[in-house]
Amino acid sequence: MDQYFEGLGTIAITVCDAKGNILDMNQHSADVNSHGHKIINNNLLDCHPEPARTKLIGLLTQQASNIYTIEKTLPTGQKVKKLIYQTPWQQADGSFGGLVELSLEVPFDMPHYVRPPKPSNGSPQ
Repeated sequence: MDQYFEGLGTIAITVCDAKGNILDMNQHSADVNSHGHKIINNNLLDCHPEPARTKLIGLLTQQASNIYTIEKTLPTGQKVKKLIYQTPWQQADGSFGGLVELSLEVPFDMPHYVRPPKPSNGSPQ
């Protein structure tokens, strides 16, 4: 994985192909997933119990996105909240390449801002 993905600290990035085979992961993903980089070239469906396995099959089949949050307790007792963003990626020819998963730690009390629309000046946005 390119060096700029390695320095993201609390963002785990995992990439799989259209059949669910794990192609790559950054170091943070390896740190938080069982067996680390050893799972590259394995199928992510084998790493997930039901109902997550069936959900992933659906994402691969439908080439769809799945976005949600989780809360978990670390072995230290610290609780963390994460945003999980699973989305399709396309190969250079435009065909479905597989899924990329971003797992980001987010604050429990995260600000939310509503931005007003930009005034239209007649030019395309």
